[in-house]
Amino acid sequence: MTAPNQTINNTNINRLDLLLTPEALKIKVPLTEKAANTVINGRASIQNILDGKDDRILVISGPCSIHDIDSAKEYAQRLKKQHDELSDKLFIVMRTYFEKPRTNVGWKGLINDPNLDGSNDMNLGLSKARELLAWIAELGLPTATEALDPVTPQYIADLISWSAVGARTTESQTHREMASGLSMPVGFKNSTDGSLTAAVNAIISAQSPHTFIGIDNGGNTALLHTNGNPYSHIILRGGKRPNYDAKSVSACISNLIDANINPRIIIDASHGNSSKDFTKQPVVAKDVMSQIKAGNSTIKGIMLESHLIEGNQKLSSNLAYGQSITDSCIGWEDTQNLLQSL
Repeated sequence: MTAPNQTINNTNINRLDLLLTPEALKIKVPLTEKAANTVINGRASIQNILDGKDDRILVISGPCSIHDIDSAKEYAQRLKKQHDELSDKLFIVMRTYFEKPRTNVGWKGLINDPNLDGSNDMNLGLSKARELLAWIAELGLPTATEALDPVTPQYIADLISWSAVGARTTESQTHREMASGLSMPVGFKNSTDGSLTAAVNAIISAQSPHTFIGIDNGGNTALLHTNGNPYSHIILRGGKRPNYDAKSVSACISNLIDANINPRIIIDASHGNSSKDFTKQPVVAKDVMSQIKAGNSTIKGIMLESHLIEGNQKLSSNLAYGQSITDSCIGWEDTQNLLQSL
């Protein structure tokens, strides 16, 4: 007779590997005083922008996803120069996305599959992600990411100044609870069809206290009790049609006010707002800046998908350096020209 646990438990689990603890990774890749100051000052600046105490525009710019450490570092060095040169008008943060939500299947990001071969060595992926974030923080450049797996923040959140919850996960209670406990401002994207309801509800939820199951710094299963995140806000990313135009922004403001939410809007120049045509991102960004110049103080920032080389490429064993393997990005020359023009 077969033992019950062999036919009931983990019947679809092929393998179980132990994950290193957040504490162990933080010992391996510590947070230095300089890196901590980059994060703390980055968060404070973003909070002040959202509060209207800082009239600079937040610009979140970087690759759709990080897959190569060397090209990410080169991009960071170039972006840091823009961060410094344009700091009187723009507060530039590097987009460092390590986790990718997939519609069905595909590469899930550097943390999940750092070797790009389906081996899914997440211990290596978490180490690479933290090492890169620490290096960029040492450079003095704040970073932004998408919060996807609810366990991941324990490993890298102390190096992040701003986070997003994507269009596919904004409706998720798990992600709303997670956002309520994150230590940095969190933006919720509108749904992929363009509707705002899920994002508005997510903001209300994330600003409220929650209790949920997670892990502590030692990797132990724990109950996390949150205060709620007062810096939850909306990201307009388009849908079936773009929603960055003045009329769409006005409708968003009305939705937020009706829900008793302080209207603070960041506009994603990519995805639905560019109709998935990366070359349209500068058009979107300049239109948004025109709205700000015309007096719209509720728009607080812009998101750009940008890399060293424009476009994208399929995942292969012979990848071009500095080009995205997920969404298409504008290239560095266009990025620099756009930042200068903004």
